[in-house]
Order: sequence, then structure tokens, then C-alpha cells
Amino acid sequence: MKRVITYGTFDLLHYGHINLLRRAKMLGDYLIVVVSTDDFNWNEKNKKCYFSYEERKALVEAIRYVDLVIPEESWDQKPNDIKEYHADVFVMGDDWKGKFDYLNEYAEVVYLPRTPEISTTQIKNDLKDSIK
Repeated sequence: MKRVITYGTFDLLHYGHINLLRRAKMLGDYLIVVVSTDDFNWNEKNKKCYFSYEERKALVEAIRYVDLVIPEESWDQKPNDIKEYHADVFVMGDDWKGKFDYLNEYAEVVYLPRTPEISTTQIKNDLKDSIK
């Protein structure tokens, strides 16, 4: 069985997220999605999510391509996650291209193209603009 692992916040889930998860699943048989916790988002990324970790986890678990969802609590946990869950492929969006190449010693690193016309940041900005 070929296992794939990917990471993200997955706030304001949209079709770009679904595209990424669908393409990640196509690279293997079992997809593990590591969702950033609220504390990690706030303390490390200085980012406040609209949905709580538990809500985002439930949303991601409901996606048919996803086999397992686990929490992301630190930047440094990736090598341990790859080893613990026996991941063969590590997937991220191409906006992170090159930043995770060091993980090649643990798994094949693949950067998938983002869906260009959509992002959580764009949705938040569009909503702000619609209120004005």
C-alpha cells in the first residue's frame, strides 16, 4: 500500500482544497491529512481561523479522498509523522516549492500546482470587500 501525507490549515474549505486532496490521493492508496491545530496556527503562524480545529478536522474527514486526519502541532513533526505513518509520498502545494526538499530522505516530495483562481485569503478579502 502506498501512503501519501499532506499538511494544511483547511480553513474555509473550498474547491482548491478538494482539488489538492484529490490529486494527492491519486499518488497513492491511502491519504493522511495533517490539519494545523488552533494553537499551532496562532502561536507559530499568527493566524486565526474561522473554524476551530475540531470543525476543520470534521470537514476534512468528510472528504472521500481522505483516509486519516491527524493534528499538526509543530513545524518539526513532519519527519516523525512520515516515519510513524509509513508515508511514501509527502505532498504540498507548489507555493511551498523547495521548502520541504529536506524530507526527501524520508519520502518522495511532490509539489502540486495550486488551483490558481481560488484561495482562503482571496475568499476572506472578497467577503471584506462585499461588506463595504
